[in-house]
Amino acid sequence: MDSILVWFRRDLRDSDHAALCEALRRGRRVFCAFVFDREILDALDHEADRRVEFIRESLVELDAALRTRGGALLVRHGWATREIPDLARGLGVAAVFVNRDYEPGAKQRDAAVSAALKADGIAFESFKDQAILDGDEVLSQAGRPYTVFTPYRNAWLKRLTDDDWYPHQAGSGVLAATPAADGVPPLAKIGFSGTDLRRLGIVPGMRGGRQLLADFLGRIGRYRQQRDFPAVKGVSYLSVHLRFGTVSVRDLVAKAIAAGAFREGGEGAATWLSELVWRDFYFMILDRFPHVVERAFKPAYDLINWQAGAQAEDAFSAWCAGRTGYPLVDAAMRQLNSSGYMHNRLRMLVASFLTKDLGIDWRLGERYFARQLNDYDLSANNGGWQWAASTGCDAQPYFRIFNPVTQSERFDPAGKFIRRYLPELANVPDRFIHAPWRMSSVEQSACGVLIGRTTPAPLVDHDQARQRTLERYAIVKSPAVP
Repeated sequence: MDSILVWFRRDLRDSDHAALCEALRRGRRVFCAFVFDREILDALDHEADRRVEFIRESLVELDAALRTRGGALLVRHGWATREIPDLARGLGVAAVFVNRDYEPGAKQRDAAVSAALKADGIAFESFKDQAILDGDEVLSQAGRPYTVFTPYRNAWLKRLTDDDWYPHQAGSGVLAATPAADGVPPLAKIGFSGTDLRRLGIVPGMRGGRQLLADFLGRIGRYRQQRDFPAVKGVSYLSVHLRFGTVSVRDLVAKAIAAGAFREGGEGAATWLSELVWRDFYFMILDRFPHVVERAFKPAYDLINWQAGAQAEDAFSAWCAGRTGYPLVDAAMRQLNSSGYMHNRLRMLVASFLTKDLGIDWRLGERYFARQLNDYDLSANNGGWQWAASTGCDAQPYFRIFNPVTQSERFDPAGKFIRRYLPELANVPDRFIHAPWRMSSVEQSACGVLIGRTTPAPLVDHDQARQRTLERYAIVKSPAVP
């Protein structure tokens, strides 16, 4: 082909980029573009959005990297379904190349763009980039998609070859500069304002991803033991970079293998690799079962009668604000509200608490996370919430209900994480930090805490809530339950 347009979306890097490398193999000249899509941005409910700033700063770095190679990034603000066909026509390209997206809305968008391009005789091609394996690459012996993770992971690992994680190599084509590439617009020009991204220590772009990966590889051997403790630096913190593609998932798999994922003694790397397999699994579920966006993966669970009315609305508001009276739940929600991040163990805990202690529809929690999370990804967010609510792809039946106190005692034993986000509990003794309502009035006074005044009393009694949950879920009782 004489010229190809590469449309960047959630793949903001210039190396090991499937669509870009393929374009440089098959095209003599390659143009690069990104669209701040108003279909997405106009739906955001606040002007200061860390994700938009993360994207914008990552684009500045990407544009600079492309310019050192003789190209540039064409950046537009509008509706992608219009902007991309207009750009393709204006540049006179033979094709538009993209990396595949698995979200239903993105697939509809791409179909619309493809149809508009086809009308002008311009090809549209998509490539696997954000997943290691997709489509029909991992199927059961019956030729169907897996719906439970463990057999999927086993099949995924058996199917994996070196070619699946080797980096993509560019061909002999050249990046083409264009006078219309006038840099990345400031946030204000697209209707947004700056955030606290830098104060939080979040470094966007490829540079930020490299820094986090290098730091994590020095402690990957301890990942299995430390990943569940929110007060410990045990995880990679790469989720936002995976979300926007400022790191390559193939590079992460390669690093996991190099760190011993398939060797004896490499339990940390193996566990981390398994987390990357979860990511592919949820992409697959969203791709093959798009009904999960609005409904339960298991249709019977749509029959559940969730709590509703004023009391439920008040409980949901308390959960959002970190005012449930359960310290680890509240600390987790305050971490989310103040930073846009929540530790994965805590995501499971607060989701279980909302659905199984408060009896509130998982969709409300999922949507709240969608607004708050820096690393919000529809597939993982939906999959995680449905897993916690037992409405999704989970081999465990619905009676798995996290106890917020025992979870706290196990994963934040000294209350270090709790005290960081609930400073009002700073002086509570360790033996009461997980359930401060168990203190006597004298003990409360001694540490400056008054249950129901300086800190909320528990919204619900967990044991009673657990029984109500068992009754609520009885409508879909598993045959395995005696």
